[in-house]
Amino acid sequence: MNIFLATLVGVLLSFMVLTNGTLAGYLGNYPGTVVNHAIGLSIVLIILFFKKIKVTTLPGAPLYIYLGGGVGVFTVLFTNLAFNNLGMSRTLALGLLGQSIASIIIDHFGLLGMPKLKFNIKKSIGLSFVGLGIFLMDKF
Repeated sequence: MNIFLATLVGVLLSFMVLTNGTLAGYLGNYPGTVVNHAIGLSIVLIILFFKKIKVTTLPGAPLYIYLGGGVGVFTVLFTNLAFNNLGMSRTLALGLLGQSIASIIIDHFGLLGMPKLKFNIKKSIGLSFVGLGIFLMDKF
C-alpha cells in the first residue's frame, strides 16, 4: 500500500506542476502561488470541518516541524518559475535530483531527527542514473 501511495504522490506532483505552472502563466508566479495555497487551505478546512478534527499544536515539539507549509510555498513558487522556462519533464526530473541529493544528506547526517543511514556506493550509482536520465531527457 505504501509503495502505491508513494507512486500516487509522484503522479499528483506531476499534475500539480502542470496545473500550478499553467495557473501562474495566467496570474503570475506570486498571485498563482497565493491562489494555489488559498484553494488548498479551503479544501483542508472543509475536510477538517466534516471530519470534526481540531487543529492543535504539539507542546514541546521542535519548531522546525512547522516549517513544511513555508517550504510548500517556496516549492510551488520555484516550480512555477522553472515550469515556465524548462517545461514539465525537466522541472520534475531536476526536482527528483534535488530530492535525491537532499534525502541522501539528511539520511547520512541524521538531520531533523532522522536515523543515520550512511552514504554508500549503491546510493551514488542510483544518483548517477538519475543524473544520466536528466542528461538524456535534455539532449533527446
